[in-house]
Amino acid sequence: MLKAIFFDLDDTLIWDKKSIETAFFKTCQWAEQASGADCSQLEEAVRKEASRLYASYETFAFTKKIGINPFEGLWGTFDDEGEDFQKMKGLMPLYRKEAWTLGLRQVGIDNPALGEQLADFFIEARKSSPILYEETFQVLEKLKARYRLLLLTNGSPQLQQTKLDITPEISPHFDHIVISGAFGKGKPDPAIFQHALSKSGLSAEEVLMVGDNLLTDIIGAQQAGIRSVWVNREHKAPHEAITPTFEIQHLNELFPILEQLKQ
Repeated sequence: MLKAIFFDLDDTLIWDKKSIETAFFKTCQWAEQASGADCSQLEEAVRKEASRLYASYETFAFTKKIGINPFEGLWGTFDDEGEDFQKMKGLMPLYRKEAWTLGLRQVGIDNPALGEQLADFFIEARKSSPILYEETFQVLEKLKARYRLLLLTNGSPQLQQTKLDITPEISPHFDHIVISGAFGKGKPDPAIFQHALSKSGLSAEEVLMVGDNLLTDIIGAQQAGIRSVWVNREHKAPHEAITPTFEIQHLNELFPILEQLKQ
């Protein structure tokens, strides 16, 4: 019998990808006003430079293990416990400045001072751009009355908590919140799913995992013996080696699945 639903956070309940795009748009608009130059290619340039720089740091293996992407590095403080997080905390201010400065240079603007200003501007632009899927609260409200809910998210505790703080309506729906950076391993490692089951006091057969990422949420659940729902809003092609138990395009499509599982 199904007793609990585990939810991913980013791009499942909150539209993180859109929030980052919005922050880039606002920051690049401001860059254009401040410099008087054409910044239409700046976002692409900064994304490229940020990804390259991020992969060059000694913390890269850790960020992959925990599940922290380069664009989260552009606004997180990583003021978390542990040597790796403290290394990130020290690296990220320079990383942000370099990513924006080198991005500017790519579009013909050599201005390190502006790069530093844009790095700071982007942080505030992202914090002021929390975007959720329109159905998130309604779905969580309905489910809360019938199931135990657990949030299972990859990332830095500080950054994931910031995301929850700027969308304060989400957290109260959940009995437990498990963040990979606090646990020490991220999805798809089955250990974090076992940890979530332990927190819930439930077996794998009593839980359903809902997430947007085949390579973390779905395969991790599969390896832990948990049934899964792939939220495929962007109509991505299936993966030849990863098969979710169910596939939906919208969170409201969960309810027919839940009725089906009751039978």
